[in-house]
Amino acid sequence: MSVSAYIDLSHIIYDGLVTYKGLPAPIICDYLSREDSRGRYTPGTEFQIGKIEMVTNTGTYVDCPFHRYEDGKDLSEVSLESFVDTEGIVIRADHRKGLAITAEAFKNKELRGRAVLVHTGWDEYWATDKYYESHPFLTEDASIYLQQCGVKLVGIDSMNIDDTSGNARPVHSTLLRNDILIVEHLCNLASIPDEGFTFTAVPPKFKGAGTFPVRAFARLK
Repeated sequence: MSVSAYIDLSHIIYDGLVTYKGLPAPIICDYLSREDSRGRYTPGTEFQIGKIEMVTNTGTYVDCPFHRYEDGKDLSEVSLESFVDTEGIVIRADHRKGLAITAEAFKNKELRGRAVLVHTGWDEYWATDKYYESHPFLTEDASIYLQQCGVKLVGIDSMNIDDTSGNARPVHSTLLRNDILIVEHLCNLASIPDEGFTFTAVPPKFKGAGTFPVRAFARLK
């Protein structure tokens, strides 16, 4: 009997990880250590309760409309179906051939209703200084084309889906205004085929937050 293969596409979040320069790294520690718990339970029984302090833009994360727009849907308002088992397609856009990914990269592809994952290879620089500098990004015309094609989600294995050399964020603005989710800081996209998989990236159901880490993965058919 064949078994579906699951490919993890998310980075590990650890204490001190810098995801985006200028934002604080997560603090991951004990709220109740195993040693301290021993006095609360019968001999031989112990537990650990962790404590995490972090900004929501940490690790591999999803952006919902509320991240950009006050009247947009937050994490608690986006339907579960929007995060789960979306038919996927990978667009190969090697960063060594150019950082700006235009609409041409997506032409002549069946994109409607799909999770479009942009594989640049930039994740090889994860957690190094190079990761934060001159990274691959989508252009505004690419985001408009994707919106017109009716995509469901757009992901990228780079630091930001927008060009961060300036202050404009046209890709976030276009996609999130049209309820198209964004997943940034993906990894391992080289391990999945161009098609023949579904994509899942589920965050907790927080009210009043538009971004949160996800366990992103592909399920091969």
